[in-house]
Amino acid sequence: MKYSLLKTKLGWTGVGTEDGAICAITLGPTKDAALRELLERGADGPAGAKRVAPLIDLVRRAAGGAPVRANGHVRIVGGTAFQRAVWQELASIPRGRTISYAELARRVGRPGAARAVGQAVGANPVPILLPCHRVVASDGGLGGFGGGLPMKKTLLRAEGVAV
Repeated sequence: MKYSLLKTKLGWTGVGTEDGAICAITLGPTKDAALRELLERGADGPAGAKRVAPLIDLVRRAAGGAPVRANGHVRIVGGTAFQRAVWQELASIPRGRTISYAELARRVGRPGAARAVGQAVGANPVPILLPCHRVVASDGGLGGFGGGLPMKKTLLRAEGVAV
């Protein structure tokens, strides 16, 4: 996996690409933090800027709150069958809508497994493009987000969700 680092409205964003697709996104408070996480995930060098420019543009637009379609641009590497089912279901949550962890658990055929779903959501390898920020607590709270709750609020507000 090759990496690119970019400054977005959300802060430093690391993008890992392989075979012409995005396979990792990190959201770091600093450039070094975003890079460190990509290296921990197996990145082995910088990507060629021209080759990945359309993918970087997609991430930049998504981080800025623009509607994007990630179809065909994301390649999930790893994860358990359960995690992959959760991540696949994330992609079906419409922009500007939220669902609860409990509802997501029901959708993947594991009612009562909201905590396990929360852990799978937290392990999402491509946040923003697989919109884990759209999953919230059943009690109306925001739940968690790897980039921090202020970032989750920013993403939801950009989609027109009142938080």
